Amino acid sequence: MKQITKLLAATAIVAASGANAEELEVMHWWTSGGEAAAVGELAKAFDATGNTWVDAAIAGGDAARAVMVSRLTGGDPMGAFQFNHGRQAEELIEAGFLRDITDIAEAEGWKDIVNPPSLLESCTVDGRIYCAPVNIHSWQWLWLSHKAFEDAGLSVPTNWDEFVAASPALDGAGKLPLALGQQGWQQSGMFNVLFAALVPNEVFLSVYDDKNADVAAGADVARVFAAAEDARIMAANSTVQNWNDATNLVITGQAGGQIMGDWAQGEFAVAGQVAGTDYSCLPGLGMTELLSTGGDAFYFPVLKDEAKIAAQSELAALMLRPKTQVAFNLAKGSLPVRGDIDMSTANDCMQKGLALLADGALLPDIFQMVTSDTGEQMNSLFIEFFADPSISVEDAQARFVKIIATAQ
Repeated sequence: MKQITKLLAATAIVAASGANAEELEVMHWWTSGGEAAAVGELAKAFDATGNTWVDAAIAGGDAARAVMVSRLTGGDPMGAFQFNHGRQAEELIEAGFLRDITDIAEAEGWKDIVNPPSLLESCTVDGRIYCAPVNIHSWQWLWLSHKAFEDAGLSVPTNWDEFVAASPALDGAGKLPLALGQQGWQQSGMFNVLFAALVPNEVFLSVYDDKNADVAAGADVARVFAAAEDARIMAANSTVQNWNDATNLVITGQAGGQIMGDWAQGEFAVAGQVAGTDYSCLPGLGMTELLSTGGDAFYFPVLKDEAKIAAQSELAALMLRPKTQVAFNLAKGSLPVRGDIDMSTANDCMQKGLALLADGALLPDIFQMVTSDTGEQMNSLFIEFFADPSISVEDAQARFVKIIATAQ
């Protein structure tokens, strides 16, 4: 009976959308070459239903989120929008701006296919599901240019410590050791990657999940701040703004490496680079091989137009279907949210990620554990830290401890 109910619900979704083909404005911040290729796969799948994806891309996550929230609170909702998994949408849900899509999730059997289950839990508030998770993005990657190291007469490093040790030689060969965009989310993200890679898992969780200020003040975390100072020195001459411009420095051999999420794979793919030949990818910086389980999800504002509501339903449903999951994630460089699909054509880097996912070598994403306010405080700290070399690691750690002590 349960399966029959699911089938009837799914059929109703398709029938409703097919009868009322609609244009649906979809907002997101995917604007780089690799991201545009990936979002094109979602648009293609939606257009195949007879509806039309109206693309509304806004460069930069912070800027995009501000516009999205303004549209919603101002009474001008879009058809769907991208946010990250986690707690970013809590206030919008509480205010009644976002549609409950539990019926679609149940009709499509999401609870049986989403892996790990925490991804769907991040879309759930008071037992109801409000978003469609589309991928798993992990920050914990070090991308290395083979050309840069070959030009400098060096072997390609196999971990963070070797990378730091190679920095003077890279610099002497006219290479930028570490490419880093001048945006707070990149700097804060890099720090959190260093944190996850250089301390035991229990320390990471104690600080971010338990909000333990005493642990945040300890020697393990001091090691992370020392590594952040190494990164600050290595990236001192990196002047690009956008993450994909920093990735391009690695692709063209102008920089030795970059700490960036697996979405960087899309840029290497667009440039025709081959994993293992032109570049290396080290999960967990080659130190502690694990992945965080953050990523992207789509939310659907409450609308009054029945035809557009039907189009929303079809878009939400198709996002987790096998064909869409494969096409989108291969282009994006991310991992699929379902483990029952064929990803055999994925490149070497994605295969590493899939293996870690299968082994359960996972950590929750920072923003699944802290509020946006806490995240912004950390971003501010690291913007200042990377902009001002006079801020000592001791002072930065002391400020970090205060943030954790008041975190929610």
